[in-house]
Amino acid sequence: MAYSSRIINHSKKLKDFSTLLRREHAATVRYFSNTNRAPLIREDTFSARLGYSPLERISQCSTSTVPGSVSFSTTRTTLSSTMGRPIFGKEFSCSMQSVRGFSSGSDLPPHQEIGMPSLSPTMTEGNIARWLKKEGDKVAPGEVLCEVETDKATVEMECMEEGYLAKIVKAEGSKEIQVGEVIAITVEDEEDIGKFKDYTPSSTADAAPPKAEPAPPPPKEEKVEQPSSTPEPKTSKPSPPPTGDRVFASPLARKLAEDNNVPLSSIKGTGPEGRIVKADIDEYLASGGKEATAKPSKSTGSKVPALDYVDIPHSQIRKVTASRLAFSKQTIPHYYLTVDTCVDKLMGLRSQLNSFQEASGGKRISVNDLVVKAAALALKKVPQCNSSWTDDYIRQFKNVNINVAVQTENGLYVPVVKDADKKGLSTIGEEVRLLAQKAKENSLKPEDYEGGTFTVSNLGGPFGIKQFCAVVNPPQAAILAVGSAEKRVVPGNGPDQFNFASYMPVTLSCDHRVVDGAIGAEWLKAFKGYIENPESMLL
Repeated sequence: MAYSSRIINHSKKLKDFSTLLRREHAATVRYFSNTNRAPLIREDTFSARLGYSPLERISQCSTSTVPGSVSFSTTRTTLSSTMGRPIFGKEFSCSMQSVRGFSSGSDLPPHQEIGMPSLSPTMTEGNIARWLKKEGDKVAPGEVLCEVETDKATVEMECMEEGYLAKIVKAEGSKEIQVGEVIAITVEDEEDIGKFKDYTPSSTADAAPPKAEPAPPPPKEEKVEQPSSTPEPKTSKPSPPPTGDRVFASPLARKLAEDNNVPLSSIKGTGPEGRIVKADIDEYLASGGKEATAKPSKSTGSKVPALDYVDIPHSQIRKVTASRLAFSKQTIPHYYLTVDTCVDKLMGLRSQLNSFQEASGGKRISVNDLVVKAAALALKKVPQCNSSWTDDYIRQFKNVNINVAVQTENGLYVPVVKDADKKGLSTIGEEVRLLAQKAKENSLKPEDYEGGTFTVSNLGGPFGIKQFCAVVNPPQAAILAVGSAEKRVVPGNGPDQFNFASYMPVTLSCDHRVVDGAIGAEWLKAFKGYIENPESMLL
């Protein structure tokens, strides 16, 4: 009988060990998917996750406390590039950090601490845009728990296993939540929900002490004041007015100085230990100091009106835009090439194509669609511009994926049209319209903006900007800035002959580490050829 009970106990421990192996695998994926963390060995992963080694874990699990399956949400996305490390055609799994908690006696039942997931390669923190589930709700696999505002877009976070949302740790609208920080608690049994009403996650409790640690330094700073307490009576007191921050003066001298707008710091005291007395003020006024101080008093009397302003908090996309563009200007050696392109034939072809589109019920083709197509074909001709810089090599891409800059109320987005060189004008136009609408609704998904190899920014058509220089979008090596087309007088063949033509200036910003000046000029020549002879794009 005793022998059979021992077999049962061992079988339960082995069953629990398989659960731990699955949890260890998920933890390892999270550690290695985050490039900011140092790799952990197998045993360290267990220790960092559970607080003790796998064998110790099995020995601590009793037959009455057998954990269920681990519940965490995942978001899978196909990564194309990270800053400085472009990755194409690889899968990246962004997992929520979920920690299983075990009840110690009668305190708390088994639960999971769900952490802020890493939903993009560059994400270090996120905001809770909206909770779609409330405390007490049952959650099932595939249901959306909340919407997370990442550094690129707003992404839905789904649950993968059944349970109940016991507590929302980070309320709707919470900002700057670090990746891995606990945002919610889930339980398996509905009756356990009430036990987490006043629960504080261990991760937030552990994070609080470091903030309180700065309290000890002040006593050390007070001890440092020792040298100022002893040397000051010997050396600094004879000349406190010229050098010291504190000016010693008698009450009567201070009152007289205030009445006559006399700065005490400009007077050398003759009283005991350099103290300023009434006689010093009288002497200063008699020597003409009153006239010198009277002028400033008139200027100070007329107060400058306070500025009226509003402080606008940084949005997540604004922070990322600022960080990436500052990184680009500080690390990428920019240079700029500008050329004028005649667009008369382009506008004529566009009119013909739009008449066909209207007859067939299709959408109209814009000048920007033709620019994207021409840029993609030029990149196939001059692939050196379709590259990215790394410390060890220059990576030249075979895919031509064009990012298109879209300005929205939330900030600047650059969704991507993939394989633009292989797509027709109507397909490019439809994708650009769809992506622009998603950007304005803040509903872009990672696959909608990742993987670009070249960027087009057009301020000419929408805003009438004649010409501008854009900032390279890292890790790309070039960006095209498109200005507005305008009619110009063009000299004819004869002395008294002239013609009218429409010209559109474009400026190519290049990373000189990747694209030499001659290569950039060669790309612009190819681009200009497609714009001025648009029929060649249809071949």
